[in-house]
Amino acid sequence: MTMMTPVLALIIWTLIVWIWMYATRIPAMQKAKIHPQKAIHAGALSVLPTNVRVVAENYNHLHEQPTLFYALAIYSHLVGVADPINIYLAWGYVALRVAHSVAQIILKKVMIRFSLFALLSVLLIIMAVRNLLALVG
Repeated sequence: MTMMTPVLALIIWTLIVWIWMYATRIPAMQKAKIHPQKAIHAGALSVLPTNVRVVAENYNHLHEQPTLFYALAIYSHLVGVADPINIYLAWGYVALRVAHSVAQIILKKVMIRFSLFALLSVLLIIMAVRNLLALVG
Protein backbone atom coordinates (compact mmCIF):
# COMPACT_ATOMS: atom_id res chain seq x y z
CA MET A 1 0.00 0.00 0.00
CA THR A 2 1.36 3.42 -0.95
CA MET A 3 0.28 7.00 -0.40
CA MET A 4 -0.82 7.14 -4.03
CA THR A 5 -3.55 4.51 -3.60
CA PRO A 6 -5.86 6.76 -1.53
CA VAL A 7 -5.23 9.52 -4.09
CA LEU A 8 -6.45 7.20 -6.83
CA ALA A 9 -9.43 6.17 -4.70
CA LEU A 10 -10.55 9.78 -4.23
CA ILE A 11 -10.11 10.48 -7.94
CA ILE A 12 -12.30 7.47 -8.73
CA TRP A 13 -14.91 8.63 -6.20
CA THR A 14 -14.91 12.11 -7.79
CA LEU A 15 -15.52 10.54 -11.21
CA ILE A 16 -18.37 8.45 -9.79
CA VAL A 17 -19.99 11.63 -8.45
CA TRP A 18 -19.43 13.26 -11.86
CA ILE A 19 -21.35 10.42 -13.55
CA TRP A 20 -24.02 10.63 -10.84
CA MET A 21 -24.33 14.38 -11.42
CA TYR A 22 -24.99 14.06 -15.13
CA ALA A 23 -27.19 10.99 -14.70
CA THR A 24 -29.51 13.11 -12.54
CA ARG A 25 -28.99 16.58 -14.04
CA ILE A 26 -29.63 15.85 -17.72
CA PRO A 27 -33.00 14.13 -17.17
CA ALA A 28 -34.02 16.86 -14.70
CA MET A 29 -33.10 19.58 -17.19
CA GLN A 30 -35.07 17.81 -19.90
CA LYS A 31 -38.08 17.46 -17.60
CA ALA A 32 -37.88 21.16 -16.66
CA LYS A 33 -37.42 22.04 -20.34
CA ILE A 34 -34.15 23.87 -19.65
CA HIS A 35 -32.12 24.27 -22.83
CA PRO A 36 -28.43 23.46 -22.17
CA GLN A 37 -27.40 26.96 -23.32
CA LYS A 38 -29.51 28.44 -20.50
CA ALA A 39 -27.24 26.59 -18.03
CA ILE A 40 -24.48 29.07 -18.86
CA HIS A 41 -25.66 30.86 -15.70
CA ALA A 42 -25.88 28.69 -12.59
CA GLY A 43 -29.07 30.47 -11.55
CA ALA A 44 -30.93 28.80 -14.41
CA LEU A 45 -30.43 25.47 -12.68
CA SER A 46 -31.85 26.68 -9.37
CA VAL A 47 -35.26 25.39 -10.47
CA LEU A 48 -33.96 21.83 -10.47
CA PRO A 49 -35.00 19.64 -7.54
CA THR A 50 -32.79 19.55 -4.46
CA ASN A 51 -31.87 15.90 -5.00
CA VAL A 52 -30.36 16.91 -8.36
CA ARG A 53 -28.63 20.10 -7.20
CA VAL A 54 -26.91 18.49 -4.20
CA VAL A 55 -25.03 16.07 -6.45
CA ALA A 56 -23.56 18.96 -8.46
CA GLU A 57 -22.77 20.85 -5.27
CA ASN A 58 -20.93 17.83 -3.90
CA TYR A 59 -19.02 17.41 -7.14
CA ASN A 60 -17.87 21.02 -6.75
CA HIS A 61 -16.87 20.33 -3.14
CA LEU A 62 -14.70 17.45 -4.36
CA HIS A 63 -12.63 20.06 -6.22
CA GLU A 64 -12.13 22.38 -3.28
CA GLN A 65 -10.38 21.07 -0.14
CA PRO A 66 -9.36 17.75 -1.74
CA THR A 67 -6.89 19.68 -3.87
CA LEU A 68 -4.94 20.23 -0.65
CA PHE A 69 -5.17 16.51 0.06
CA TYR A 70 -3.81 15.65 -3.39
CA ALA A 71 -0.91 18.08 -3.03
CA LEU A 72 -0.11 16.90 0.50
CA ALA A 73 -0.31 13.21 -0.42
CA ILE A 74 1.96 13.71 -3.44
CA TYR A 75 4.35 15.78 -1.34
CA SER A 76 4.42 13.05 1.34
CA HIS A 77 5.13 10.45 -1.31
CA LEU A 78 7.90 12.42 -3.01
CA VAL A 79 9.79 13.44 0.12
CA GLY A 80 9.48 10.07 1.84
CA VAL A 81 6.97 10.88 4.58
CA ALA A 82 4.46 8.36 3.25
CA ASP A 83 4.81 6.23 6.36
CA PRO A 84 2.02 3.92 7.57
CA ILE A 85 0.52 6.63 9.79
CA ASN A 86 0.22 9.13 6.94
CA ILE A 87 -1.16 6.40 4.68
CA TYR A 88 -3.83 5.55 7.26
CA LEU A 89 -4.61 9.25 7.66
CA ALA A 90 -4.95 9.52 3.87
CA TRP A 91 -7.33 6.54 3.78
CA GLY A 92 -9.29 8.09 6.64
CA TYR A 93 -9.55 11.32 4.66
CA VAL A 94 -10.86 9.46 1.61
CA ALA A 95 -13.37 7.46 3.67
CA LEU A 96 -14.66 10.62 5.31
CA ARG A 97 -14.92 12.40 1.92
CA VAL A 98 -17.10 9.55 0.68
CA ALA A 99 -19.17 9.73 3.89
CA HIS A 100 -19.40 13.51 3.38
CA SER A 101 -20.78 12.92 -0.13
CA VAL A 102 -23.34 10.46 1.23
CA ALA A 103 -24.38 12.91 3.94
CA GLN A 104 -24.80 15.69 1.38
CA ILE A 105 -26.38 13.76 -1.48
CA ILE A 106 -28.41 11.01 0.15
CA LEU A 107 -29.03 12.02 3.77
CA LYS A 108 -29.13 15.78 3.11
CA LYS A 109 -28.19 16.42 6.74
CA VAL A 110 -26.12 19.57 7.10
CA MET A 111 -24.90 18.95 10.66
CA ILE A 112 -23.72 15.43 9.82
CA ARG A 113 -21.98 16.82 6.75
CA PHE A 114 -20.40 19.62 8.80
CA SER A 115 -19.17 17.18 11.47
CA LEU A 116 -17.61 14.95 8.81
CA PHE A 117 -16.01 17.97 7.16
CA ALA A 118 -14.54 19.10 10.47
CA LEU A 119 -13.17 15.61 11.15
CA LEU A 120 -11.64 15.14 7.71
CA SER A 121 -10.11 18.61 7.99
CA VAL A 122 -8.44 17.54 11.23
CA LEU A 123 -6.95 14.52 9.45
CA LEU A 124 -5.58 16.82 6.76
CA ILE A 125 -4.09 19.11 9.41
CA ILE A 126 -2.45 16.16 11.17
CA MET A 127 -0.92 15.02 7.88
CA ALA A 128 0.38 18.53 7.20
CA VAL A 129 1.85 18.87 10.69
CA ARG A 130 3.52 15.45 10.43
CA ASN A 131 5.10 16.53 7.14
CA LEU A 132 6.24 19.83 8.65
CA LEU A 133 7.75 18.06 11.65
CA ALA A 134 9.59 15.66 9.33
CA LEU A 135 10.94 18.63 7.40
CA VAL A 136 12.23 20.55 10.42
CA GLY A 137 13.10 17.48 12.50
